[in-house]
Amino acid sequence: MSVAEPMRILLTTALLLCAAPSISADPPYPVKPIRVIVPIAAGSVTDVIMRAAGQELTSRLKQPLVIDNRTGASGIIGAEACAKAPPDGYTICAIYTATTSVNPLVFDKLPYDPARDFAPITNLYFVTGVLVVPASLPVNTVDELKTLVTTKPRAVSFGTIGAGSYPEVFLTWLNRQWRTEMPAVPYKGGGPITVALMSNEIQASAVGLGNMIGQVQGGQVRALAVSGTRRSPLFPRVPTFAEAGLSGFAGNLWWGLAAPAGTPKAIVARLHTEFAQLFNEPRFAGFLESQAVETAISTPDAYAAFLKADREWTAALISANRRLR
Repeated sequence: MSVAEPMRILLTTALLLCAAPSISADPPYPVKPIRVIVPIAAGSVTDVIMRAAGQELTSRLKQPLVIDNRTGASGIIGAEACAKAPPDGYTICAIYTATTSVNPLVFDKLPYDPARDFAPITNLYFVTGVLVVPASLPVNTVDELKTLVTTKPRAVSFGTIGAGSYPEVFLTWLNRQWRTEMPAVPYKGGGPITVALMSNEIQASAVGLGNMIGQVQGGQVRALAVSGTRRSPLFPRVPTFAEAGLSGFAGNLWWGLAAPAGTPKAIVARLHTEFAQLFNEPRFAGFLESQAVETAISTPDAYAAFLKADREWTAALISANRRLR
Protein backbone atom coordinates (compact mmCIF):
# COMPACT_ATOMS: atom_id res chain seq x y z
CA MET A 1 0.00 0.00 0.00
CA SER A 2 1.40 3.43 -0.91
CA VAL A 3 1.76 6.23 1.63
CA ALA A 4 -1.03 8.12 -0.11
CA GLU A 5 -3.54 5.26 0.31
CA PRO A 6 -4.07 5.58 4.13
CA MET A 7 -4.52 9.33 3.69
CA ARG A 8 -7.16 8.74 1.01
CA ILE A 9 -9.04 6.32 3.29
CA LEU A 10 -8.95 8.77 6.22
CA LEU A 11 -10.19 11.61 4.03
CA THR A 12 -13.01 9.52 2.63
CA THR A 13 -14.08 8.40 6.13
CA ALA A 14 -14.06 11.99 7.39
CA LEU A 15 -16.21 13.14 4.50
CA LEU A 16 -18.74 10.34 5.12
CA LEU A 17 -18.93 11.15 8.82
CA CYS A 18 -19.54 14.80 8.07
CA ALA A 19 -22.25 13.95 5.56
CA ALA A 20 -24.01 11.34 7.75
CA PRO A 21 -26.08 13.75 9.88
CA SER A 22 -27.54 15.48 6.82
CA ILE A 23 -28.43 12.13 5.28
CA SER A 24 -30.05 10.44 8.31
CA ALA A 25 -31.60 13.32 10.25
CA ASP A 26 -35.31 13.93 9.64
CA PRO A 27 -36.35 17.53 9.04
CA PRO A 28 -38.17 19.15 11.97
CA TYR A 29 -41.97 19.04 11.99
CA PRO A 30 -43.70 21.11 10.86
CA VAL A 31 -41.84 23.01 8.14
CA LYS A 32 -44.91 24.30 6.28
CA PRO A 33 -48.57 25.18 6.98
CA ILE A 34 -50.89 22.45 8.28
CA ARG A 35 -54.30 22.13 6.65
CA VAL A 36 -57.16 21.43 9.07
CA ILE A 37 -60.23 20.06 7.31
CA VAL A 38 -63.46 21.04 9.08
CA PRO A 39 -66.49 19.27 7.55
CA ILE A 40 -69.02 21.85 8.69
CA ALA A 41 -69.95 25.41 7.80
CA ALA A 42 -67.98 28.45 8.87
CA GLY A 43 -69.52 30.04 11.94
CA SER A 44 -70.68 26.76 13.45
CA VAL A 45 -69.41 25.97 16.93
CA THR A 46 -66.75 23.48 15.79
CA ASP A 47 -65.51 25.91 13.15
CA VAL A 48 -65.22 28.64 15.79
CA ILE A 49 -63.33 26.33 18.15
CA MET A 50 -60.95 25.00 15.51
CA ARG A 51 -60.14 28.52 14.30
CA ALA A 52 -59.40 29.59 17.88
CA ALA A 53 -57.21 26.51 18.39
CA GLY A 54 -55.45 27.18 15.10
CA GLN A 55 -54.55 30.71 16.15
CA GLU A 56 -53.18 29.50 19.48
CA LEU A 57 -51.17 26.63 18.00
CA THR A 58 -49.67 28.65 15.15
CA SER A 59 -47.26 30.33 17.56
CA ARG A 60 -46.38 27.03 19.23
CA LEU A 61 -45.81 25.05 16.04
CA LYS A 62 -44.21 28.00 14.23
CA GLN A 63 -46.44 27.28 11.25
CA PRO A 64 -50.01 28.38 10.51
CA LEU A 65 -52.94 25.99 10.84
CA VAL A 66 -55.17 26.75 7.86
CA ILE A 67 -58.87 25.92 8.25
CA ASP A 68 -60.38 24.28 5.17
CA ASN A 69 -64.18 24.04 5.40
CA ARG A 70 -65.32 21.05 3.33
CA THR A 71 -69.03 20.99 4.03
CA GLY A 72 -71.94 18.82 2.97
CA ALA A 73 -73.04 15.22 2.67
CA SER A 74 -73.03 14.52 6.42
CA GLY A 75 -69.31 15.09 6.67
CA ILE A 76 -68.50 12.72 3.80
CA ILE A 77 -66.88 15.40 1.62
CA GLY A 78 -64.49 16.44 4.36
CA ALA A 79 -63.78 12.88 5.47
CA GLU A 80 -62.94 11.79 1.93
CA ALA A 81 -60.58 14.74 1.46
CA CYS A 82 -58.81 13.83 4.68
CA ALA A 83 -58.63 10.09 4.00
CA LYS A 84 -57.12 10.65 0.56
CA ALA A 85 -54.59 13.29 1.59
CA PRO A 86 -50.87 12.43 1.85
CA PRO A 87 -50.11 10.94 5.29
CA ASP A 88 -47.32 13.41 5.99
CA GLY A 89 -48.78 15.36 8.90
CA TYR A 90 -49.72 18.39 6.81
CA THR A 91 -53.41 17.47 6.60
CA ILE A 92 -55.47 16.73 9.69
CA CYS A 93 -59.21 16.74 10.09
CA ALA A 94 -61.99 17.28 12.57
CA ILE A 95 -64.23 14.22 12.66
CA TYR A 96 -67.49 13.62 14.48
CA THR A 97 -70.23 11.12 15.16
CA ALA A 98 -71.43 10.96 11.58
CA THR A 99 -67.94 10.53 10.11
CA THR A 100 -67.13 7.20 11.70
CA SER A 101 -70.27 5.91 13.45
CA VAL A 102 -73.43 6.85 11.56
CA ASN A 103 -72.46 7.20 7.90
CA PRO A 104 -71.42 3.53 7.50
CA LEU A 105 -74.90 2.52 8.67
CA VAL A 106 -77.02 4.84 6.54
CA PHE A 107 -75.07 5.05 3.28
CA ASP A 108 -74.64 2.02 1.04
CA LYS A 109 -71.18 3.04 -0.13
CA LEU A 110 -68.69 5.50 1.32
CA PRO A 111 -65.59 6.88 -0.44
CA TYR A 112 -63.59 6.13 2.71
CA ASP A 113 -63.33 3.37 5.30
CA PRO A 114 -64.10 4.79 8.78
CA ALA A 115 -62.16 2.05 10.57
CA ARG A 116 -59.04 1.97 8.37
CA ASP A 117 -58.53 5.33 6.65
CA PHE A 118 -57.81 7.50 9.68
CA ALA A 119 -55.10 7.73 12.32
CA PRO A 120 -56.86 8.84 15.53
CA ILE A 121 -55.12 11.73 17.30
CA THR A 122 -57.46 12.64 20.17
CA ASN A 123 -61.05 13.12 21.13
CA LEU A 124 -61.57 16.87 21.59
CA TYR A 125 -64.90 17.49 23.28
CA PHE A 126 -68.50 16.51 23.79
CA VAL A 127 -71.09 19.00 22.60
CA THR A 128 -74.13 19.89 24.68
CA GLY A 129 -77.04 19.29 22.33
CA VAL A 130 -80.20 21.34 22.58
CA LEU A 131 -83.74 20.76 21.31
CA VAL A 132 -84.79 24.21 20.15
CA VAL A 133 -87.70 25.98 18.46
CA PRO A 134 -88.23 29.54 17.18
CA ALA A 135 -89.54 32.02 19.73
CA SER A 136 -92.53 32.58 17.44
CA LEU A 137 -93.68 28.96 17.81
CA PRO A 138 -96.33 28.63 20.57
CA VAL A 139 -94.34 25.89 22.30
CA ASN A 140 -92.59 26.18 25.67
CA THR A 141 -91.93 22.54 26.64
CA VAL A 142 -91.13 19.20 25.05
CA ASP A 143 -94.65 17.98 25.89
CA GLU A 144 -96.16 20.98 24.07
CA LEU A 145 -94.00 20.27 21.03
CA LYS A 146 -95.16 16.66 21.07
CA THR A 147 -98.81 17.77 21.25
CA LEU A 148 -98.31 20.12 18.30
CA VAL A 149 -96.68 17.58 16.00
CA THR A 150 -99.08 14.78 16.93
CA THR A 151 -102.20 16.90 16.36
CA LYS A 152 -100.89 18.62 13.24
CA PRO A 153 -98.84 16.04 11.31
CA ARG A 154 -95.96 17.52 9.28
CA ALA A 155 -96.65 21.04 10.61
CA VAL A 156 -93.13 21.17 12.06
CA SER A 157 -90.04 20.95 9.84
CA PHE A 158 -86.87 19.79 11.58
CA GLY A 159 -83.43 21.15 10.68
CA THR A 160 -80.61 18.61 10.33
CA ILE A 161 -77.09 18.49 8.90
CA GLY A 162 -78.01 15.75 6.44
CA ALA A 163 -78.50 12.00 6.60
CA GLY A 164 -76.33 10.45 9.28
CA SER A 165 -75.90 13.64 11.30
CA TYR A 166 -76.69 13.86 15.01
CA PRO A 167 -79.84 15.97 14.38
CA GLU A 168 -81.08 13.49 11.77
CA VAL A 169 -80.51 10.48 14.04
CA PHE A 170 -82.29 12.31 16.85
CA LEU A 171 -85.19 13.22 14.54
CA THR A 172 -85.50 9.62 13.37
CA TRP A 173 -85.61 8.44 16.96
CA LEU A 174 -88.09 11.15 17.97
CA ASN A 175 -90.45 10.49 15.07
CA ARG A 176 -90.56 6.82 15.95
CA GLN A 177 -91.03 7.44 19.64
CA TRP A 178 -93.87 9.89 19.05
CA ARG A 179 -95.27 8.20 15.92
CA THR A 180 -94.94 11.50 14.08
CA GLU A 181 -93.68 12.56 10.66
CA MET A 182 -91.64 15.72 11.13
CA PRO A 183 -89.80 16.20 7.82
CA ALA A 184 -86.04 16.74 7.81
CA VAL A 185 -84.58 19.84 6.16
CA PRO A 186 -80.80 19.57 5.66
CA TYR A 187 -78.33 22.42 6.20
CA LYS A 188 -74.53 22.66 6.22
CA GLY A 189 -74.09 23.30 9.92
CA GLY A 190 -75.47 24.63 13.16
CA GLY A 191 -74.96 28.25 12.09
CA PRO A 192 -77.26 28.00 9.06
CA ILE A 193 -79.79 26.07 11.17
CA THR A 194 -79.85 28.92 13.69
CA VAL A 195 -80.59 31.41 10.92
CA ALA A 196 -83.34 29.14 9.56
CA LEU A 197 -84.93 28.90 12.99
CA MET A 198 -84.97 32.65 13.48
CA SER A 199 -86.62 33.17 10.10
CA ASN A 200 -89.16 30.39 10.85
CA GLU A 201 -87.93 28.49 7.81
CA ILE A 202 -87.87 25.48 10.13
CA GLN A 203 -89.71 25.02 13.40
CA ALA A 204 -87.36 22.77 15.40
CA SER A 205 -83.88 21.27 15.52
CA ALA A 206 -81.42 19.54 17.84
CA VAL A 207 -77.85 20.77 17.42
CA GLY A 208 -74.94 21.94 19.53
CA LEU A 209 -76.02 24.56 22.05
CA GLY A 210 -72.90 26.57 21.27
CA ASN A 211 -74.35 27.44 17.86
CA MET A 212 -77.10 29.59 19.38
CA ILE A 213 -76.19 30.71 22.89
CA GLY A 214 -76.69 34.36 22.00
CA GLN A 215 -79.98 33.66 20.26
CA VAL A 216 -81.32 31.72 23.25
CA GLN A 217 -80.19 34.45 25.62
CA GLY A 218 -81.72 37.08 23.34
CA GLY A 219 -85.06 35.29 23.16
CA GLN A 220 -84.93 34.71 19.41
CA VAL A 221 -85.07 30.93 19.81
CA ARG A 222 -86.33 28.83 22.72
CA ALA A 223 -84.42 25.93 24.28
CA LEU A 224 -86.70 23.09 25.36
CA ALA A 225 -84.14 20.56 26.65
CA VAL A 226 -80.41 19.85 26.65
CA SER A 227 -78.45 16.63 26.32
CA GLY A 228 -76.12 15.31 28.99
CA THR A 229 -76.51 14.10 32.53
CA ARG A 230 -76.81 17.57 34.05
CA ARG A 231 -78.29 20.91 33.12
CA SER A 232 -76.13 23.40 31.30
CA PRO A 233 -74.63 26.00 33.65
CA LEU A 234 -75.36 28.53 30.90
CA PHE A 235 -79.10 27.81 31.08
CA PRO A 236 -79.85 26.17 34.44
CA ARG A 237 -83.62 26.49 33.96
CA VAL A 238 -83.63 24.34 30.82
CA PRO A 239 -84.27 20.66 31.68
CA THR A 240 -82.15 17.77 30.47
CA PHE A 241 -83.49 15.36 27.88
CA ALA A 242 -84.19 12.86 30.65
CA GLU A 243 -86.05 15.42 32.75
CA ALA A 244 -88.13 16.40 29.72
CA GLY A 245 -89.17 12.83 28.95
CA LEU A 246 -86.55 12.03 26.30
CA SER A 247 -84.43 9.67 28.39
CA GLY A 248 -84.41 6.95 25.71
CA PHE A 249 -81.98 8.93 23.55
CA ALA A 250 -78.45 8.61 24.95
CA GLY A 251 -76.48 9.63 21.89
CA ASN A 252 -73.30 11.66 22.34
CA LEU A 253 -72.40 14.48 20.01
CA TRP A 254 -68.61 14.49 19.98
CA TRP A 255 -65.81 15.95 17.89
CA GLY A 256 -62.26 14.69 17.59
CA LEU A 257 -59.10 14.99 15.55
CA ALA A 258 -57.60 12.52 13.08
CA ALA A 259 -55.01 12.32 10.33
CA PRO A 260 -54.85 10.17 7.20
CA ALA A 261 -53.93 6.56 7.96
CA GLY A 262 -50.20 6.02 7.72
CA THR A 263 -49.25 9.36 9.23
CA PRO A 264 -46.02 8.77 11.22
CA LYS A 265 -46.66 8.00 14.87
CA ALA A 266 -44.17 10.64 15.97
CA ILE A 267 -46.20 13.30 14.18
CA VAL A 268 -49.48 11.97 15.60
CA ALA A 269 -47.91 12.11 19.07
CA ARG A 270 -46.69 15.69 18.54
CA LEU A 271 -50.13 16.85 17.41
CA HIS A 272 -51.78 15.05 20.32
CA THR A 273 -49.43 16.73 22.78
CA GLU A 274 -50.02 20.21 21.37
CA PHE A 275 -53.82 19.93 21.30
CA ALA A 276 -53.95 18.23 24.71
CA GLN A 277 -51.88 20.97 26.34
CA LEU A 278 -53.99 23.71 24.76
CA PHE A 279 -57.39 22.20 25.55
CA ASN A 280 -56.40 21.55 29.16
CA GLU A 281 -55.17 25.09 29.81
CA PRO A 282 -57.61 26.90 32.13
CA ARG A 283 -57.99 29.89 29.82
CA PHE A 284 -58.80 27.82 26.75
CA ALA A 285 -60.96 25.43 28.79
CA GLY A 286 -62.97 28.46 29.88
CA PHE A 287 -63.43 29.44 26.24
CA LEU A 288 -64.65 25.91 25.46
CA GLU A 289 -67.15 26.07 28.31
CA SER A 290 -68.48 29.33 26.88
CA GLN A 291 -69.14 27.39 23.65
CA ALA A 292 -71.19 24.79 25.57
CA VAL A 293 -68.73 21.93 25.06
CA GLU A 294 -66.98 19.63 27.53
CA THR A 295 -63.27 18.86 27.02
CA ALA A 296 -62.62 15.17 26.33
CA ILE A 297 -58.92 14.93 25.44
CA SER A 298 -57.64 11.33 25.19
CA THR A 299 -54.57 9.47 23.97
CA PRO A 300 -54.53 8.21 20.36
CA ASP A 301 -55.02 4.61 21.57
CA ALA A 302 -57.86 5.57 23.91
CA TYR A 303 -59.52 7.55 21.13
CA ALA A 304 -59.28 4.57 18.78
CA ALA A 305 -61.03 2.44 21.41
CA PHE A 306 -63.67 5.13 21.88
CA LEU A 307 -64.37 5.24 18.14
CA LYS A 308 -64.85 1.47 18.05
CA ALA A 309 -67.24 1.55 21.02
CA ASP A 310 -69.19 4.45 19.55
CA ARG A 311 -69.63 2.61 16.24
CA GLU A 312 -71.03 -0.38 18.12
CA TRP A 313 -73.40 1.75 20.23
CA THR A 314 -74.66 3.65 17.20
CA ALA A 315 -75.28 0.43 15.29
CA ALA A 316 -77.37 -0.86 18.19
CA LEU A 317 -79.34 2.41 18.34
CA ILE A 318 -80.13 2.50 14.64
CA SER A 319 -81.04 -1.19 14.67
CA ALA A 320 -83.46 -0.54 17.54
CA ASN A 321 -84.95 2.44 15.68
CA ARG A 322 -85.54 0.29 12.61
CA ARG A 323 -87.40 -2.26 14.70
CA LEU A 324 -89.80 0.51 15.77
CA ARG A 325 -91.06 0.96 12.21
